[in-house]
Amino acid sequence: MDSIVECVPNFSEGRNVRKVEAIIRSCLAGPDIYLLDAGMDRDHNRSVLTLAGTRQSIGEAALRGIGKAAQLIDLNIHEGVHPRIGATDVVPFIPIQGVTLEDCVHIATWVAEEVWTRFRIPTYLYGAAARRPERRDLEDIRRGQFESLREEVTTQPHRRPDFGEASLHATAGTTIVGARKFLVAYNINLGTTELAIAKSVAKRVRASSGGLPCVKAMGVQLRTRNLVQVSMNLTDFETTSLAAVFEVVAREAAAYGVNIVDSEVVGLVPRRALERAAVQHLRIRNFGPDLILENRLELLRERRPHNCLAMK
Repeated sequence: MDSIVECVPNFSEGRNVRKVEAIIRSCLAGPDIYLLDAGMDRDHNRSVLTLAGTRQSIGEAALRGIGKAAQLIDLNIHEGVHPRIGATDVVPFIPIQGVTLEDCVHIATWVAEEVWTRFRIPTYLYGAAARRPERRDLEDIRRGQFESLREEVTTQPHRRPDFGEASLHATAGTTIVGARKFLVAYNINLGTTELAIAKSVAKRVRASSGGLPCVKAMGVQLRTRNLVQVSMNLTDFETTSLAAVFEVVAREAAAYGVNIVDSEVVGLVPRRALERAAVQHLRIRNFGPDLILENRLELLRERRPHNCLAMK
């Protein structure tokens, strides 16, 4: 593979395994596409796939998944704690190797137009692919979710999609497509059922409320675990590390007499993010990337005629 693009489509189904498996099979029904990770969450009622493929193959893989999701998911009967406006809610493309962010913008734009042409699902462009400044952030496009957007798109010009008519698909809603750098989806679960505490902690940690830079956060309730969660996206883990976020959430929760139960990564996380978190937490004075065994081994592989790329 001379180029590698990551795609992390989020589907509004986290409870029916057969439906998610059907979507995965559709995504993989083509050449040069690999499934790196798949996760389902019942409370969020959402599945997140991590796909990798070439610049030539990744767009079609996403389109196959979007088409299958439109057949299987009806937002009119969908319930979950995570905001959503589409059966396929968001489809970001991320440059990994041999491609640029601008290349991913071109892929995202083509996919967004094809979603409308093939499936009659209107689409929005976000992130680096956004055509309007107010659409760079997902939360601004998702505001009000499917139920409100369904009405607003017909009467408010600024809410209309980038591709398609001013009317959402009756069951699949709309889809947000974009290009971005790597982010870490990171959740911290608190030992309480009080949703107000999770929301307060989320407000303290997120950048838009004066918290940590490059952090987006919201508080949600996990009824299946009888606790609440601070659900976050770290859009630049080198600016704000996992350790920094954990420490702030722990401190703010402790002010309410609440402990952290555990934390989780949604999807995949770069090794650099864990290295940075460990170094910050442990305060290792002499740390450098060359102290990591796997990094040394990769340097050796790069000197060989054929590089190795492990995928599962």
